[in-house]
Order: sequence, then C-alpha cells, then structure tokens
Amino acid sequence: MAVDTRASQKSTDSPASSTRAAETRAKRALSTANERQVDALSTDTENVYLFYPNLIGYGRVLLALVSLYYMPFHPKVCTITYCVSCLLDAFDGMAARRFNQSTKFGAVLDMVTDRCTTGSLLCFLSSAYPQHTFIFQLLVSIDLASHYMHMYSTLNQGVASHKKIPEDQSWLLRLYYGNNIVLFAMCAFNELFFVALYLLHFPSRSDSPPIFGTHYGVEVSWPMSIAAVSFLPCALKQWISVVQLVNASRALVELDVEERREARRLKSH
Repeated sequence: MAVDTRASQKSTDSPASSTRAAETRAKRALSTANERQVDALSTDTENVYLFYPNLIGYGRVLLALVSLYYMPFHPKVCTITYCVSCLLDAFDGMAARRFNQSTKFGAVLDMVTDRCTTGSLLCFLSSAYPQHTFIFQLLVSIDLASHYMHMYSTLNQGVASHKKIPEDQSWLLRLYYGNNIVLFAMCAFNELFFVALYLLHFPSRSDSPPIFGTHYGVEVSWPMSIAAVSFLPCALKQWISVVQLVNASRALVELDVEERREARRLKSH
C-alpha cells in the first residue's frame, strides 16, 4: 500500500511539476525575447553616421574639397584648409577612443579621405613640376596600392583593425601603427613636404624678401625651410609604404597557400 500511495502521489505531482517547468521556460523565453528587443531598439536608434569622430571626418572632407577648389589660384586658402583637414585626422581618433565610437565606417572614411587628399595634391604637383611627373605618379601608385592591400590583408586575417599588426610581421609597421606619436609625426611631415612643394610653385612676392635670406643663390623662404626639414621623414614614409605593400603581399600569399592546402586536405577525404 505504501508503494501504491507513493506512486499515486508521484502521478498526482507530475502534472503540476510539468506545468511549473513549462511556466519557467515560458518566462525565460519571454525575458530573452524582451532583452533582444531592447538590444534591437538600442541598435536601431544608434546612428553611426552621427558619431562624433565621423562628424569630424565629414568636416575633413569639406575642408579638403575647399582646398582642392582653391589649389590652382589661391595658395593661402588652399594651404590653411588643407592643413586643418590633415590636423583633424588626429582628433577623430581621439574622439573615437574618448566616446567609445570606433567603427569600421569611420576607419575607412579616415583612410579614404587621406588617400584622396594626398593623391589630389600629388596630381597637382605633377602638373606644377612636369619634369618630375613620373615621380609623383609613382608616389600616388605606391600610396594607393600599399594601403589597399594592407586593408584587404588585415580584413582577411580577421584582425579587428588595420592598425593591429601581428607579432610575426614587420616590426617597422608595428612601430608605425602602434605608436600614435610616431604615426602622427610621420604623416604630418609627409604632408608638410608636399605642401611646401606646392607653395614653392608660386612665385615669391617682390616686396617680401626671403625670411632666411639668400644662401648660395637660393632664397631660403618658409616653404624652402619646411621642405628641407620634412624631406627625410617624407622619404621614410614612402619606404614604410613599400614595406607595407610587401608585408601585405606576403600575408595574402600565406593565406592563399593555407586555403589551398586545406582545400586539398578536404578533397582527399
């Protein structure tokens, strides 16, 4: 009889237990659904286009367009707007870190703006100094090719940012991208050299003698001084672009070899 009583009690409690378990599962499912809905709403209301660093990026684009418009005939306006656009490149990164608003869109916008502004200035220099057109064309090609291949290789390696260089790759690139001071200084000197060449294209005013006088028949003006100081860092920046191109090529080839090896292994099985 005791066995029958326990069996009867078990059979009586079983439906109640099942009901409570079902209610618990339903509550958990509802809670999960609510959390997902809240996450979806927060994601929908978060407008990446209006993030602070991206707004700075739009300002850079507008200033760059103004500088390109005035480039052929108004060196003062062009130089000021171009340099301010380049300087803002440092502040969008600071804003991204300060407000936790680092995005892939912002990173690409930043890189594309840099490539377009520098490339446009080099195009002007190739027409201003036609005897050196090939050099400027080569600089544009190296700049575009190295950055495109670098970005593509980092994406295929699954790296979170193009500034994150794996430990087994170039130490020079790790130093260049890993230290914000080095990165800013190299980019600044690179742009300053090209801006100095741009300013030297325009004849100096007859009523404004060179600020540092004339030495060995050369008028040492502000643009000439800036060009002299920034030449070596600019040359190093071009070398870094070549290293970046080679490094990205090697990374892509290694990925190709690994993928082909894996494809053969799967095919053999």
